[in-house]
This record gives sequence, structure tokens and C-alpha cells, in this order.
Amino acid sequence: MTVPLNYRKPGDGRLDIAVSRRKADSPAKRQGVLLVNPGGPGGEGLALPTELAGEAIAGSFDLIGFDPRGVGRSTPLHCEAVEQSVPRPTRPTDAQFPAMAAAALQREQACQRAGGGMRPFVNTANTARDMDLIRVALGEKKINYLGFSYGTYLGAVYGSLFPGRLNRSVLDSSMHPDWLYYEQFKQQAVAARQNVEAWAGWVAERDNTYHLGNSLTRVMANLDAIGEQLAIKPVPSPGYPEDPKIDRNYFDAMLGYETVPRAVWALMAELVIEIRKAVGGTLSADAGKALAVLAERSIPPTVNGTYQAVTCEADWPTDPNAYYEQMRIFRERYPYGRGAAAAEPTECTFRSFTPQERITDLKRKGYPIGVVVQAEFDPATQYDGGPAMAAKLDDNLISVTDEGTHSLYGRNGCVTKKVDDYLINGVLPGSRATCAGPPRPDVPADGATARSTPQPDRSLEERAHEVIENRKPNRRF
Repeated sequence: MTVPLNYRKPGDGRLDIAVSRRKADSPAKRQGVLLVNPGGPGGEGLALPTELAGEAIAGSFDLIGFDPRGVGRSTPLHCEAVEQSVPRPTRPTDAQFPAMAAAALQREQACQRAGGGMRPFVNTANTARDMDLIRVALGEKKINYLGFSYGTYLGAVYGSLFPGRLNRSVLDSSMHPDWLYYEQFKQQAVAARQNVEAWAGWVAERDNTYHLGNSLTRVMANLDAIGEQLAIKPVPSPGYPEDPKIDRNYFDAMLGYETVPRAVWALMAELVIEIRKAVGGTLSADAGKALAVLAERSIPPTVNGTYQAVTCEADWPTDPNAYYEQMRIFRERYPYGRGAAAAEPTECTFRSFTPQERITDLKRKGYPIGVVVQAEFDPATQYDGGPAMAAKLDDNLISVTDEGTHSLYGRNGCVTKKVDDYLINGVLPGSRATCAGPPRPDVPADGATARSTPQPDRSLEERAHEVIENRKPNRRF
């Protein structure tokens, strides 16, 4: 379908929007359409109906996917490719700050050169307006909606702009309505620290097995000591092409990203032990290959210029010194995962276009109570975003305890059942419902003498492959 570039001046140009439809499996039970969005900003959504084809909702709804404006098979928004060799360490020094800011300015200029005329109109409100034209094209009076990650904010904006055209809505792994967008980025590093500390507490209860410390404080101190050694003597890893080094920056990132899924906790503890033993030497081939397998899926893919345009729809601090002050705090308190890079200047610091409208005032007035889903240790949209969005819209909230997965429908059985019951039958889960995350690894805590510690019968590499195979693709923030 085609939509206006600028809804205020429809004659200024048109954009293509690619839409997919998977018709309901049970026509007699069909309840209309369910628009779905994977997040991003900039996530391609055409294939999402196929991904959800095995869920119960596929029987009752036509599943509608779409590539938002600027993305995929819709009219694309590009940034010029920029080659940059500036490091983005988890614990940058003050001397590195200006180079990181200069790199962000260079990327912003590259985006402006490639898509300057289109960028002001690639925003959340216009994507919501595109969604309403999809509704019109399908001949539907109302839509139902299921959005993940950034798609939660998109759904909230749609409901605020078109309340009479939205029926049931589910916001899975919600953005915080007041964190647009710099604070949202910083909270990813806060969530990374929370996951590392949860893992470290589990390890501390199993000191007889892992010998990394018998308290959270001691485990964290040992991690810092390992990191300090790696900063001086990086460990070569035979598992990677060209043998890159495992340095402190790598170690911080590994801890932040790979302590999110509870199933990998035992493997992570063993890999930390292998790295500690290798300081001053070389990592074992098995551990190196395991780390290579995990790293291959840990770093989120880059997106086109849509991500930069949409996240710049809100105002960011314009003084680089404000970012430098935050980075000093984050390199000390929240160095895991992205670390201080979560607080660095971005293209939006140097935004070269003027947004065409103000951020939408979120409210739920005129459409039914919806459902917000949030994991306790969500690494991309930190937990506080869920309760805040539920309060903002007066929606029901499903909290998932001891869970680090981002995007839960179709992954957590309890959440999936409650969401299905709501979308298909209209049954709300309750204003504050709870589901449990998956069990932690079957490694007994110290003092649990009824059985011995299970001995893994596979290599570290084989276990890493198993973790990856059991992981569904992670939707982006």
C-alpha cells in the first residue's frame, strides 16, 4: 500500500508500506485482525505472522505483519556507511570521550546526507497512522494488536491517536513511557548489572562447585580481579578467526549479555573459571570455541537509518559534557553488557533535523483494558518500564519472576496461556498477575548433600551450541 510521507501535507510525496497477512486457521472462529510488530525501532515485521503461526492466536485472527516506513520492503531510509575504528569500551577513559562523541557526529552527518528529506517523517506517530491505513485497506472497523519491545510504545501511541479503532492490545516487554530515549538506553546497562548480580548470587551459593566466592560481594570482587588481569594481559582465544584477545572489555560484555538466560548460568560459571585459569597463557580450545558460539548470537544486528531517525524523535541532551558525566558513573557502577557505551553520545546528540511534531501524550481513553507483560530481569527494556506503562494506560500487568528473556509471548508457557485467554476469549489476567521464569540450572547449592553435583557429559562447545539452538531469535529494543 502507499501512504503519505507527511500526513499534514499529503501532496508532498508517498511511501510504500509492505504488508503481509496470514488468514485465520479457523474461519468459523475468526475474530478479526491482529496487527503484530517485533520492535526495533526498525524491526522488519513481514515474517512475524509466520513466526506466530503455531500459536493459538493463529486460529482466531488474521495475523497482519508489516515493515514500518523506512524498513525492509517498505520505502527504505538509509544512512551512508561510515568506517569507524573508534573503540566503544565498557569502561572508557576520559581521554576516549571526545573521540566517541566525534564518531556519533560523523554518523549523524552520514544519515543526514543519505536521507535528510525523509528523516523528519519517520517517527512513531506516522507509523501509527500507517497502521490505521492498513486497517482501512483491510476493511476492518477495529484492529487488535500485539507488539514487542519498541512495538509496545508504538501500540500505546496508536491507541492514543486512534482509541476508537483499537480493540484488544498486548504490550510485551514494554518500554518505559517516560524514558524516551536516552534514559531507556542507559537502563540497559542497569539491567545488565542486575543480571550479573543475580548470576553471581547463584554462583556464590555453589562455591564448593565453582570456587568463585561464597558471597555475592566476593564473587563480584573476583570478577573485578579477573577483569583487571585481563586489562593487563588479554587472553588469546583459539576459538575465533584471527585469534582476537579476550580483554576486560570483552569480559564485561560477555558477563552482561550471557547471564541473561538462566539456562546458560552453569556454562557461564565454567567459562569464567577457564578464562581465569588462562590469564597469562592461552584459553583452552574447547572454551574458546564455546565463547565463539555464544558471541556469534550475542551482539544485536545493526539496522538502517530508521533506528536513528525514530530514536531522535525525542529531544536528547546536546552538550557532550552531560554524556561524559554519565559515562563516568556508568563505567564504575554498570560496566557490564554495553557498559558506559549505553550512556555515550549518539546521533541524536547532534540531531540535524527538526521533528515535525511533539511526542504523543499517551493515554487509554476509548478502548478496552489491555495487557502489559514484563520480565523481572529484562535486559533491553528494563523491568520498571512494564509497571510504568501499565499504570500510564491503566492496563493489567503480567510480571515474570526470575526471567531475563526479552519478549515472552510464545516463549513462556504461563504468559502465552494468559495472553491467549485475553486475546481470544477477552479474559483479563488480573490487574497484577505473576508468572515464573524457567528453572535455573540443576546444580545443587552448597550444603545440599542429598545428591552430588551433576557432571556435564558434553564439551563446553557442545553445550554452547545447545544453548543457541534452544534460543528463539531475540526481538530488538
